[in-house]
Amino acid sequence: MQKSAKNKKEDKSNWAIGGATMIGLGVGLIYLQTNVLIFVASIIIGVGAGLIVAPILSLFEKDKS
Repeated sequence: MQKSAKNKKEDKSNWAIGGATMIGLGVGLIYLQTNVLIFVASIIIGVGAGLIVAPILSLFEKDKS
C-alpha cells in the first residue's frame, strides 16, 4: 500500500499535464481580445502537449529506477 502511494507521489506526469495546460491558458489570455477561438485552441493545445509529454516523463522515471 505504501509503495503505490510513494510511486504516485513521485510521478510527475500529472504535473506535466497541468503545467502545459497553464501555459496554454497564459498564451490564450494574450490572444483573448483578438479571437476567442484562439483562446480555446491554445488551451486544447496545452492539454495535448501535456498528454504527449506525460508518457515521456514516465519513461525517464522508469529508467532511473
